[in-house]
This record gives sequence, C-alpha cells and structure tokens, in this order.
Amino acid sequence: MKIHKPLLNGIASSLALIFNENRYSDKVLEKLFKQNKQWGSRDRKFVAESVYDIVRHFSLLTHLAQTKNNYWFITSVYFVLKNIELPAWPEFKHVNKEQILEEYENVRSDFNTFNSYPEELAEVCTSELGKEKWEREALAMNTLAEVVLRVNTLKTNTADLQKKLLAEKIETEKLKDNENTLILKKRANVFSTAAFKEGLFEIQDQGSQQIVSFCKPEPKQFVIDSCAGAGGKSLALAAMMQNKGRIISMDVAQWKLDELAKRAKRAGAFNIEIRLIDKPEAIERYNEKADLVLLDVPCSGLGVLKRNPDTKWKFNKATFEKTKELQQQILNDHSGMVKPGGTLVYSTCSILPSENEEQIKNFLQKNNTFVLEEQRTIYPSEGFDGFYMCKLKRK
Repeated sequence: MKIHKPLLNGIASSLALIFNENRYSDKVLEKLFKQNKQWGSRDRKFVAESVYDIVRHFSLLTHLAQTKNNYWFITSVYFVLKNIELPAWPEFKHVNKEQILEEYENVRSDFNTFNSYPEELAEVCTSELGKEKWEREALAMNTLAEVVLRVNTLKTNTADLQKKLLAEKIETEKLKDNENTLILKKRANVFSTAAFKEGLFEIQDQGSQQIVSFCKPEPKQFVIDSCAGAGGKSLALAAMMQNKGRIISMDVAQWKLDELAKRAKRAGAFNIEIRLIDKPEAIERYNEKADLVLLDVPCSGLGVLKRNPDTKWKFNKATFEKTKELQQQILNDHSGMVKPGGTLVYSTCSILPSENEEQIKNFLQKNNTFVLEEQRTIYPSEGFDGFYMCKLKRK
C-alpha cells in the first residue's frame, strides 16, 4: 500500500495522544476518523491496524527506534518490520533498515522486550502464573482478537442474522460451542449495518458470553447485575431470560448507564431497570432479595489485552493493589443482596489468581453464609479473551 502523509500524520498523532496523554486507542481513533471523513475504508483500516499493532508492540519498536516519543520514527520502524516500502521523504532519511532488522534478531532472547510487556507487569504475571504459563499467555495476548457477535434471540435467530449480514456483504461463521454466537470471517464495520441498528446482535467476546451462561439465569427470576457498566452482560441476561423476570442493572457511572439504556432499547430488552449507585442505600434496599447477583468487578483487564493492548502500558502495582481492595469491598458490600438459597457470581476479565481465586478464598473466610459451587478460568491461549468466573451459593 502506498503511504500518504495525512495517514502517517494520523498514526503519529494518535500514538502521541495514547502515550503522552494516556488516552485509549479506540476513543482516539474514533475521533480521528470523525475529523477525516474523506478517508476511505481502506485508509481507515490501514491507520487503525497500524495504531493497534504499534501499541501492541510498543516497547519492541521503541527499543529498535532508540526513541520513546518520536512517533514518526517509531512508525517507520514498524513499517520496516512489516516490509512496507518507505517513501523517499526527508523524515525517513535516517532509517537504517539493515540495522533495525539485525537488532530485531538480537533482541529475540529478551522475552518481555521482544513481546512488548513492561517490566512491572511481567514481574507480577510471572510471580502469579509462573514463567511457562505467563509466556504462553503473553504470546496469545499479542494476537489480534476476532470480532465475535452475540445473536440477540429476543429479535432474531442465528440463521436469519447470517442471511441479513451476508446481504450487506459481511460473512460470518457459527461458533461450534455456542449456537447463538457468530464470528466475522473478515473484519468489517458492523456498526453501520441495518442488522446492528435494528438490535439484532451485540459485539461480545465468547468469554464474556460464557459468564452469562455460567450464571444460568431463569425466566421470572429477580436478577441484579451489580457492576453493569454499559450493559453487555445485562443484555445477554435479558435474552437468556426471554425478557421475563426482572433485571436491575446497577453501576456507579451514570454515563455508562445512559449507554446501557440506549442499548437496551435497541435490543428490545424490556425487563431491565437501571439504577445508579450513588449512596449505600442503593444497594441496601435490595438486601436478601435477589435470586442471582452478578458481580463483574473492576479489574486489571489483563485478560482482554488482545482487544485493549494499551491497558498493559497503563498498568502499575499501586493501582493494581487498590483495584484488588475495591474488588473485596464490592464482594462484601454487594453480596448481601443475594437471598438465602440464591446465587452470587463473581467475575473478572483477568487471569491473575490474586484477583480471582484468592479474592474468593478471602471472602469465604469472612463470610460463612456462602459456599463455593464452581469456578473457572478461561485463558487467552484457548482462543478468545481471558476471564474468571466463580459461583457461590448462599445458605
């Protein structure tokens, strides 16, 4: 592909926002494309893939470029590794292709640099998972995540959705283990499709969908999704419950709940009630009332690095420790909403035991009214995102 300066400027300016101003890649690119509506789909694809790939392999590229903030030069090193021909521009006159490729081979022996994981993160992961498991998962998390669709069974079925998407030139294939899940054969902008606007599907990774299946919600139950965010799991719960029963979707962020309301309307999920957690009473009012409480708690996000590679550059131990304290606090504060005989499901998008099994162990030591029924970790090396889920029964 021929490189044009506006595209390269877009890549470099995006990287500056991501690394200098701590922005998130998806939001940066969303704004960039709105500002450059003249770019065609091929140009947008090139810019987006380049930005995500550079973010994913940032420490390797900065090592080879010998700079951490000359984003033009870092991008040129990336192009060399991708075997993309550099234009004869003054900005590229100091790029030494042979030297870059030679050092690329030399640095292979340094696992964390070559695979672009910051030292602090690698230390924590190696300590918790062991060297062999960490390196296996680290390699898996550097791969590109597939685009996975959850069929909204409130409005359609898998076969009909496939036909509708195919009419818009989007090919999908069924996931063997889940009849209501489709995977895109080729990446495409599914948000512009009529099927999306009609609420026939949601983008939701298979691992995230499995958490909802793990909950085993039943129609007519009273369910609380207590860290609902923008509502991906609430919508899946509504579909599994066939729009029956009652779902309370709670969160501390009003803007996320506003997004949930829009998504629920589009999906036709009418058994969802939205509640802002703005004071302790918002939780206490449901004391011992819920058949099922889902706690998809805030976490390090290390299980979803395929999808959010910039997360690894935002990791630090101090924040990690505070996040674990928050997880335990949420477990303690929200578990009271489960009625006797009811179910509590704790989940994270992390693969680290200190956020998962150890949190449950600590909780059970202090709360003898709950018993462990089942727990499972899905690892990125299994093909999708990484998640942990645990089911507790209240006596």
